[in-house]
Amino acid sequence: MFRALAPRLLAYFRVRGCGVELSQDLVQEVLLSVYRNAGKLRGKELFWAWLYRVAANAHRRYLRDVSRRPNTVPCGRELESLQDEADDPLLHSQFVEWMAWLNPEERQVMMLRYVDELEYHEIAAALDLPTGTVQWRVFHAKRKLAARFGAGRTSR
Repeated sequence: MFRALAPRLLAYFRVRGCGVELSQDLVQEVLLSVYRNAGKLRGKELFWAWLYRVAANAHRRYLRDVSRRPNTVPCGRELESLQDEADDPLLHSQFVEWMAWLNPEERQVMMLRYVDELEYHEIAAALDLPTGTVQWRVFHAKRKLAARFGAGRTSR
């Protein structure tokens, strides 16, 4: 299970601005939670949505906990912290610039759709939103990016 899920989870946390060591710690936390709670999952078709919900909760818990500690710089300033890591391969793409133009809700669905490669219904389940809302946010975000950066660069 670890070998199959760890790379996707690591990418999930890295693209959200967490450093390598922190991302690895969060991956272990998520996988432990998945192992302990896998029996509670009702349908196998919802596994990826459930996994990303567990990951998002772990990320939020970390951000909440670190915000309570003085003199600690949290990850999760998503795009801002990525810009500080010169060797990060994401910086060599235009991803960081593109995502900076989106509001947090649009950024979230775009990352789940195009970085984490979830289907619309999986995103809807992970975020507890109607599928139509997810589709609208993706559509609106793509339009916003196309207007800013050109239609040919944002299609997939």
